[in-house]
Amino acid sequence: MTTKQLIAKYGKPTVDGAGYLTTINLPYKMRIAWDLDTTVSKMRCHKLVADKFLAVFNDILKEYGIERIKELEIDIFGGCFNYRKMRQGNDWSRHSWGIAIDLSPANNGMNTPVSKAQFGKPEYKPMRDIFKKHGFEWGGDLWNKDCMHWQISS
Repeated sequence: MTTKQLIAKYGKPTVDGAGYLTTINLPYKMRIAWDLDTTVSKMRCHKLVADKFLAVFNDILKEYGIERIKELEIDIFGGCFNYRKMRQGNDWSRHSWGIAIDLSPANNGMNTPVSKAQFGKPEYKPMRDIFKKHGFEWGGDLWNKDCMHWQISS
């Protein structure tokens, strides 16, 4: 979607997300990427995609179970809402609306190709399929890199 289409559907992004963000309770705790000893059990995202995020995380929990989620580092939270422009660009980041999420950023870096990224491995195919089933696009499919990144497709 273009920025114009995103604004038409999700509104104009704001610094604090007032009026469009909601908080969801995650079905399992996630570790903060920059402080793995700290966990979160809630996440702020756009109210129009909150149910989609919940469905993704519930399906991931059903598919993998909590121990396997931790083992595969699917529970490492790199952020959802972040009011900012795209890196190396002038367009708004999809994070500015809370319609994108980054997971396990250390092993799925922005410039890491799919062939070297953690989430490019076969054991993560069910997770990739779950996100796609619920309307998300994966950075690995979009750009062959930035495999931490998932964004709503419409």
